[in-house]
Amino acid sequence: MADYGHELEFGSFLTPGSGDPEGVVDLAVLSEEVGLDLVTFQDHPYNPGLLDNWTLMTWVAARTEGIRIASNVTSVPLRNPAVLARAATSLDLLSGGRLSLGVGAGAFWDAISAMGVPPLTPGQRITALSEAIDIIRGIWDADERGPLRIAGEFHSVSGAKRGPAPAHDIPLWLGAYKPRMLRLVGAKGDGWLPSLSYLGSPTVTESNALIDREAERVGRDPREIRRLLNVSGSFGPSTGQLQGPPDQWVEELLPFVLDEGFSTFILGSDDPRALSVFGREVAPALREAVEAERRTAGTATGHRVRPAAALAARRPGIDYEAVPDSLADRAVEPGDRAYGSVRSTYLWPGAPGLVLRPSATAQVAEAVRYARAQSVPLSVRSGGHGISSRATNDGGIVIGLGSLDGVTLLDRERRLVRVGAGARWGRVAAQLAPHGLAISSGDSGGVGVGGLAAAGGIGFLARSYGLTIDHVRAAEVVLADGRTVVADAEHEPDLFWAVRGAGANMGVITSLDVEATELGDVVLAVLTHDASDLAGFLSAWGQVVEASPRELTPFLTVVRQGGRMIGQTYAMWADDEPNGAVAALEPLLDVAPLLQQQAHLVPYSGVVTEGRNAHRGEGGYRMRSALVDHLDERVTTTVAGMFESGDTGYFQIRSVGGAVNDVPADATAYAHRTQNFALSAMLRGAPGGHGDTAWDALGATGLYLSFETHDHDAALPRVYPPATLDRLRRVKAAYDPDNVFGANFPVLPG
Repeated sequence: MADYGHELEFGSFLTPGSGDPEGVVDLAVLSEEVGLDLVTFQDHPYNPGLLDNWTLMTWVAARTEGIRIASNVTSVPLRNPAVLARAATSLDLLSGGRLSLGVGAGAFWDAISAMGVPPLTPGQRITALSEAIDIIRGIWDADERGPLRIAGEFHSVSGAKRGPAPAHDIPLWLGAYKPRMLRLVGAKGDGWLPSLSYLGSPTVTESNALIDREAERVGRDPREIRRLLNVSGSFGPSTGQLQGPPDQWVEELLPFVLDEGFSTFILGSDDPRALSVFGREVAPALREAVEAERRTAGTATGHRVRPAAALAARRPGIDYEAVPDSLADRAVEPGDRAYGSVRSTYLWPGAPGLVLRPSATAQVAEAVRYARAQSVPLSVRSGGHGISSRATNDGGIVIGLGSLDGVTLLDRERRLVRVGAGARWGRVAAQLAPHGLAISSGDSGGVGVGGLAAAGGIGFLARSYGLTIDHVRAAEVVLADGRTVVADAEHEPDLFWAVRGAGANMGVITSLDVEATELGDVVLAVLTHDASDLAGFLSAWGQVVEASPRELTPFLTVVRQGGRMIGQTYAMWADDEPNGAVAALEPLLDVAPLLQQQAHLVPYSGVVTEGRNAHRGEGGYRMRSALVDHLDERVTTTVAGMFESGDTGYFQIRSVGGAVNDVPADATAYAHRTQNFALSAMLRGAPGGHGDTAWDALGATGLYLSFETHDHDAALPRVYPPATLDRLRRVKAAYDPDNVFGANFPVLPG
């Protein structure tokens, strides 16, 4: 194979001299400024004239923004492979996925042995490198259950813990020249990284053939392996190969792409002018020349090549080859290394057949058109907490909106903010805090905007501000037919009504315009009570909350801890006059024996913080929801009885009422505007058992769909009252008649 169709990349290969540490860092910064894609450094830990490779790469990562960083190549005999894997992961995470890892079997063995490594024969060195590659990849495979065990001749691990996973699939490039090393590239490498000046026998063509034959022998596609080349030369009068003006470089490098399959050229030079000419003149001209030749030859480019093992993991019913070009590079399949980080939500394990990750509204539209043409389930995910279990699936397609995370203040006077559906509420709070603004948004900063704002949005500001949806002024929505519309009070008014409470049934919300509230610091109080008399505690707590000023929004969590019932209240006071919090909070202190209390004056962004929880689906809890007007005897005795019987060990109350109930019931698809409390509990036992029977006896007048995990058909009438459901079905018929978005609560077209 001549041209493998890889996108061209260009880099620098800098000398990490210890005599001028800042000089090499400045050259790395210059490499980024002149448009190079990567900057690389040699690794010779035995040479006191050179900086340590890993320390230098970390420093350069902190000094740069987008350029990728690579070792060229790491001396594996002097780097414990398990520790090397963790070092690589750490730098990749800290740099935002900018690390590539070149590895080699060691070139200067007298110096290596002088550092305390027993000498190895050439064959043993290759065996050791092969074992090291397996260990590195095994450590990176954080999705694999169980510890890593590899019993090698030279490198072994016995029960090593896996992870953490890198920020992206770190490619492993092998420096190789002789047949056995070249075959290792074909069997296990992501790239071949030789230096042009060292290539001789076998020739470049022969080397590529060796790599390709070995790749095919082990079931790999040779196109999986990128071909990189370290080159050197100078710019000036023409005196020899790569010794001349930029157009000569382009002419001489072009055959290395078209005839030999190289797609990455790394210039070994510490000359700032040479780096500048290479990045600003040679790179764009060679890209243009290659593109022209590829168009003429019809060379396939752009599509990611997946290994045979990944292809074998594909699920039926999905046309993987038809994934739109704009989505293909970021799409994740079951066999991909990134699959473990995207398959599940925070609480629910999933096994989708394909995860699409659009980065713009137009790509969301493409994803919808593609997904509806497949014969598998479709789920849409914003943040990924996904308590209700509907943001992932088994064997279907997930459209993940995490890249649509913009937060823009459109109009400070009107307090109008545009937030992307993939943003998380902690980020929104942090972005609005400098402007003295806030949007009520649940109780966790890791929750995504789209899911919460489509369902309702019961947050710490609920009683003073209302639900999140009550302040949505417009929504950009991708419809089932792939069209994108903006729904507001004047445009698509029926859709605008429906998305505020049933948005996931109508389309994919990509952004929302929300009217924020003026908010300075808030008082957050945390009160811990002995709730041994649980029914009495809940009754007293409910009466105090209903009598409280609407500036106070308390949430309560009840758990059994050390054999004792504990009630923990988080109460937020949202008012310009924080001293009023004392009078509002005092009645809560006396509802039961107080075990602990604290209160802090903090910004709202200090409560709803920017934390990102790993989405590993480790919970899978069965949750039930209920909305009630009061914590009356029926409610309190039922909940107490469920703890006594063991039907639940976790119960929560979010207070609503106040501003939530100022909104007319028919103003939004969320129609529950009389209740004062939203209840939720984790139930034990199988669905339909004693716990469900008890919960159904609460006498709930509604439920909050985001906290209901099972039997959505039965729960539907409690989510939407009859008049609301009838209207929703009419809107559904107009905007999604084929029920493309049917994974949410089953609102069928009417």
